[in-house]
Amino acid sequence: MSYQQYQAYQNNSVETASPSELTLMLYNGCIKFIKQAKKAIDEGNIQDRNNYIQRAQNIIRELMVTLDQDAPIAQEIMPLYDFVHYNLTQGNVNNNKEALQEAEDIVVDFRDTWKEVIKQERKRTYGQGTNA
Repeated sequence: MSYQQYQAYQNNSVETASPSELTLMLYNGCIKFIKQAKKAIDEGNIQDRNNYIQRAQNIIRELMVTLDQDAPIAQEIMPLYDFVHYNLTQGNVNNNKEALQEAEDIVVDFRDTWKEVIKQERKRTYGQGTNA
């Protein structure tokens, strides 16, 4: 598959995804960028570390902005998003892999929970369980 074909596939995936699937994509992207930032720390690559952490922070900010503040769970989720963002900042400023790991662990928990939500949603909608 050529790079252009891959990009077309990626664009199509985003354009046809449900809001739930887009949220899952954001979580997965954030996890990927945190892992890349930790690798950049290991390699001593400050520029890449900064770039990947900023990308992860952008995703967390997007999740914060789009969080339905009227939902009861929002009062529990927002402080966790704040904590993840803080740890990403600490990871960047202090070259701190432990802070990045804490952020990653929380985002992985969010992602795994969200996968289960999608699975249950599909089960209700289609009467069957499908893997997310």
